[in-house]
Amino acid sequence: MTILLLIVGMLCLVKGADWFVDGSSSVARMLKVPSVIIGLTIVALGTSLPEASVSITAGLVGNNELAISNVVGSDIFNTLVVVGASALITPFIMDKDIVRRDLKINLFVSFLLAVFVSINGYLDRWEGLILLVLLVMYIGTLIRSAMQNRTQEENAKTLSAPMSIVYIVVGIAAIILGGNLVVDNATKIAQLLGLSDTLIGLTIVSIGTSLPELMTSIVAARKGESGLSLGNAIGSNILNIIFILGVSSVLSPIAALTENIMDAWILVVVACFTLWIAKKDDQMTRAKGALFVVIYVVYLIYIIFR
Repeated sequence: MTILLLIVGMLCLVKGADWFVDGSSSVARMLKVPSVIIGLTIVALGTSLPEASVSITAGLVGNNELAISNVVGSDIFNTLVVVGASALITPFIMDKDIVRRDLKINLFVSFLLAVFVSINGYLDRWEGLILLVLLVMYIGTLIRSAMQNRTQEENAKTLSAPMSIVYIVVGIAAIILGGNLVVDNATKIAQLLGLSDTLIGLTIVSIGTSLPELMTSIVAARKGESGLSLGNAIGSNILNIIFILGVSSVLSPIAALTENIMDAWILVVVACFTLWIAKKDDQMTRAKGALFVVIYVVYLIYIIFR
């Protein structure tokens, strides 16, 4: 039964991501908004819901020790595996706005998080408020960019407004349901195999809550929506830190384990490496995608054996 539910969860993720991409792309065309902006906002927020659900719920009950592990692990996975897998499937050119603005913001908020947890070993409420202020500023920047860069795509299939909303809502619901089924049942299988709770949290939970980003970006890449694909991954990274950790730490200060501090600085290195790759050449080739995935495998081996 556990394996069956795991398969059902994966199917929900795949189909939910398919509907979500179609609905979001249609909304972008109707509003004449670049798909990259939709990817950085609606899609990024929607695919971050599993992380938000886990971390914010834990914050409400004052038991959010794994919030930082979940977010940092998910952000590293998003950058290396989600972007890498998308490039492996369909090579793409990185959107100039993402390179100029969002990759730099991603590096800045990652660095800020690493500094916060290194100073006193936890995220306090004041630091959470700073992250939420950055959230408001970031959303405002995206809205201003969307208003200044309205576009019109010719001969593109566009769903009706009500149907687009249905696709987005049903897609999000299927993604969240699928993510929960995959995480819960993969965790049960891991426990049966004798893996520790700490290792399960650092691997299965963080990867599992990032499956919506992975499936959405892969589907977007296959449909030629590279802007939505990359925007989803980078937007989710930024929102995971300034929204999820911001809200969670305001609700209840978050303690950081020694491993969390090390992983936070690894995230900074990954964000810096990604920005360097994009600045050097905006072509995201299959070779670069493979390199990103290999780097993640090395990181995964490191956290398993440390």
